[in-house]
Amino acid sequence: MEVWPSPLVVILTLCVVSPCCGLEAVAKNVTVAQLLPMSSYHGGLATYNAKNFGAEGNGTNDDTKALMAAWKAACGASGTVTLLIPPGTYYIGPTKFHGPCKASAITFLLQGTLKAATDLRRFGNDWIEFGWVKDLTVAGQNNAIINGQGAASWPFNKCPIRKDCKVLPTSVLFVNNQNTVVRDIKSVNSKFFHIALLQSKNMKLINIQINAPVNSPNTDGIHIERSTGVVISDTHISTGDDCISIGQGSDNIDIARVHCGPGHGMSIGSLGRYVGEGDVTRVHVRDMTFEGTMNGVRIKTWENSPTKSLAAHMLFENMIMKDVQNPIIIDQKYCPYYDCEHKHVSGVILKDITFKNIKGTSSMPVAVLLRCGVPCQGVVLQDVDLKYMGEGGSSSKCENAMATYVGYQHPEPCA
Repeated sequence: MEVWPSPLVVILTLCVVSPCCGLEAVAKNVTVAQLLPMSSYHGGLATYNAKNFGAEGNGTNDDTKALMAAWKAACGASGTVTLLIPPGTYYIGPTKFHGPCKASAITFLLQGTLKAATDLRRFGNDWIEFGWVKDLTVAGQNNAIINGQGAASWPFNKCPIRKDCKVLPTSVLFVNNQNTVVRDIKSVNSKFFHIALLQSKNMKLINIQINAPVNSPNTDGIHIERSTGVVISDTHISTGDDCISIGQGSDNIDIARVHCGPGHGMSIGSLGRYVGEGDVTRVHVRDMTFEGTMNGVRIKTWENSPTKSLAAHMLFENMIMKDVQNPIIIDQKYCPYYDCEHKHVSGVILKDITFKNIKGTSSMPVAVLLRCGVPCQGVVLQDVDLKYMGEGGSSSKCENAMATYVGYQHPEPCA
């Protein structure tokens, strides 16, 4: 996996000596954007301060147009550029930070809080959108926060019970980007998904903090779809739905050192619901901790898929489960609604999937559930130790799994 550079943070330590003005020598840390009113340059690096484009950052006045104006200036500049959002609370509605940019690399540096409008009539499918940008870094400093103010919207979310529901806005959508780094950002109380990656290539998300109440509907932490070369690491997610979900058409996904809980766990899918879905391949998830979640690692596909697809070449290893309802689960009869008839077989073929070194406790007796539609191919469980503290201990349940077992196994494998 190619490693992208750390985000560009333009910070200068200046010792200003000005005998012309009679000033004493002063040593002070200042951001370059504080030195000149509109933009400044140092060593070919330009910084644009959003406040110099009319952003007030008082948490009340609408700063949408000001932030988009600052982005337009930064995106249109030459060389390596930083757009600085200094300390403050910036109340904004739907905001699009689109390219392509003239800048060879651009950093969106958030030092304050972005606060979403609450009037759903203002929104389409997302709130903040970074799109069609190459070599983008979105970085936070000073406990930077993206606040979706979702509590007012959650009662209007009917997706958990209706297939034809109106989708609420995702907090941050990355669409058609290449070579992106997102780091040191906190996202709270999204209306729907917190962060979504769509048709993006080569992305790294590092040290992301995501928080929403356990009863907040569809507040997935990070959703990946039709993207390739995605790395997520050193991240903490507490939410009301999947901590991380990997949707159709995704390839080469690497996830490491993520704490998940509460929430619904780590999911591949759901897959197989729509016509023309792409395959999900080469997923490596390791060193995760699940605490009080509904699921641990889960693969979920719909029955009666309109077209065939593949979910293959996946390794889940070194997982710690703490009081998790379904620590290991393959569910090819996924349906969250009440009228599911389970008459059809999923059109998603599962192949070459390994669960390795999965340990901890299950809050339900069935700790390993492998429910395949057509027989799964190449499912391996290696060194699994999952205990249920209630009566009877933990057990396994399988359907068309044809799994291979290696090393220590608790619960006992399916007969």
